[in-house]
Amino acid sequence: MRRLFCVALASVMTLSSAVAAETTVAKKRRGNLFTHDYSAAYTVQRVSVKTACFPEKLEAILAHIAVKTGRKPVVTSGHRPRSGTSQHSHCLAADIRVPGVSDRAVVAAASTAPGIGGIGRYCNGIIHVDVGPKRRWVYC
Repeated sequence: MRRLFCVALASVMTLSSAVAAETTVAKKRRGNLFTHDYSAAYTVQRVSVKTACFPEKLEAILAHIAVKTGRKPVVTSGHRPRSGTSQHSHCLAADIRVPGVSDRAVVAAASTAPGIGGIGRYCNGIIHVDVGPKRRWVYC
């Protein structure tokens, strides 16, 4: 009788822990249904390019550029902690290239993105986008 009681108790405990684990997984899934993952809308040039801290607003801008140009932007520079007062130091900026798309087309696409702040164009074909104050520049 005692052995039967131990087996029954073990079965109940196993079943209750399985149900609790399934509930936790379901809660995690449910929570992720309402958040956007824009990181699939861009790629990084090198593994060392830091983009994990990008705010959702910046990722949405990169996703907007991808939709408008039909190609994924390649982030050549993201978070640079020692870049002084740059938006890069606060992880609010990205330097990008869009392979096969002209610089002017990328700037045009970026300028229509909701929440865009600064847009800069450099001679080497890199475009700077950020979520800071609105401004434009060309360094060439």
